[in-house]
Amino acid sequence: MGQALYRKHRPKRLSEIVGQEHITSTLEQALKQGRISHAYLFTGPRGVGKTSTARILAHEINNLPYTDDSQHMDIIEIDAASNRRIDEIRELRDKVYMAPTSAKYKVYIIDEVHMLTREAFNALLKTLEEPPAHVVFILATTDAHKLPETIISRTQRFSFRPADKAKAIAHLKSVAEQEKITVSPEALELLAEHGDGSFRDSMSLLDQASSHGKKLDAAGVQSLLGIPSVETVEALLEQVSAGGAPAQIITTLNDMYDQGYQAAAIAKQLGRNTRAKLIAQQLSLSSEAALALLGKLLAVPAAHDPERFLEIVLLQSRPATVTAIEFKPPTITPANPPIIEKAAVPSPPADTKPKKEAKVAAKPKSEAKETKEVKAAATPAGDFDESIWPVILGLLKQKYNTLYSVVRMAQPTFVDENTLQLAFAFAFHQKRINEAGNRQKLSDVIFEAVQRPIAIECIVDKGAQAPAIAVAPAAVAPKPDISAISNIFGGGELLES
Repeated sequence: MGQALYRKHRPKRLSEIVGQEHITSTLEQALKQGRISHAYLFTGPRGVGKTSTARILAHEINNLPYTDDSQHMDIIEIDAASNRRIDEIRELRDKVYMAPTSAKYKVYIIDEVHMLTREAFNALLKTLEEPPAHVVFILATTDAHKLPETIISRTQRFSFRPADKAKAIAHLKSVAEQEKITVSPEALELLAEHGDGSFRDSMSLLDQASSHGKKLDAAGVQSLLGIPSVETVEALLEQVSAGGAPAQIITTLNDMYDQGYQAAAIAKQLGRNTRAKLIAQQLSLSSEAALALLGKLLAVPAAHDPERFLEIVLLQSRPATVTAIEFKPPTITPANPPIIEKAAVPSPPADTKPKKEAKVAAKPKSEAKETKEVKAAATPAGDFDESIWPVILGLLKQKYNTLYSVVRMAQPTFVDENTLQLAFAFAFHQKRINEAGNRQKLSDVIFEAVQRPIAIECIVDKGAQAPAIAVAPAAVAPKPDISAISNIFGGGELLES
């Protein structure tokens, strides 16, 4: 039976540990100076060398040669996942006082130590507090946050880092050369990427790929890993970024499914590609849309139906789903007149107004033309056009009366041609407008009034004062004919509400 590559090429000395120089150099110096701690704690992700370092350290403490098959009576390995109860730890505590058989130190390596029960931790703590001089503990775990602080504080902690991509590629290349395997640079990069920061996982992938032949290229590794090609992922992401038709995106996904690619693998590749383009600022999507897409792609593998969920994620991420909302201006009918400033001041009856007075009150032609031009401008810079604000308030009162009661407390100002600033004297009003539903309603109404999208910016200004603007009601129902009611029901007193 052949030996796995990660075991065959396991390091035998501290200097051979790849990517953890900050740890190995410290341990080597401590060994040279004879400064050996009674307890070490190795933490970090899987497959980065914690157990290998623990075994090498245990042998070098005792000046013993280390090989992959080395076994020594005074070096005891314990798997805490299967020996997690208090009984096993009590047995260990009783044995630590026995002197080593031939070595200088008795070394206990406890792997996945976070799996111990609370009672077992308490029993181990007593031993760590006052260990015999001939005992050294080396604890290893992938989940350091699950260890009690009392345990951590009694050890020397060393944090192992995930495998650096460049170092992982160099290590894989070295192993491939020793095994007479020809691997293209693109294939090496794929193997290192999909090792997810684990040297052991990258080596396992290389071992698996080499079983198909001694020449590996990117296409072969992609087929082995079940990941779509870079070109296919690029095309799919471009369709999403450009707001492609739903049928086009779904067809592309179905083609990928038919080729055997899983939704989780597609989502992972899309996430890698989107993240890389976002960092390089080469993405057509906005930063907010890209971040939302990345978050949703992470949820694809855990979805009840990953394939359908991925389709929904991509369709929702298209820019068209955000900008394709059609805004229509309000329909103006005699029964529902537009709310304008002139409606707030009723004109006197025609027969009571002298003609001479009307002639005096008439505006000059130049002034009338200027007023017309001001009202035609949808978004003037500087102070808010007073002829527009009553229209907005009137529409709000007609459609969203509760929202109107909050917005009318604002002091409106155009910061620039595309941004309306609403200043409120109280933070409560600002918070209400910033609610997603209210903000969308206000945006729709403003669009109806000015016929273009306007960004809304809400601030709190203690000195803000709402303008005193009269808003006419949208439509007033006619009063009932009192005489007709009297004829039907007879005489009586009619109370108006």
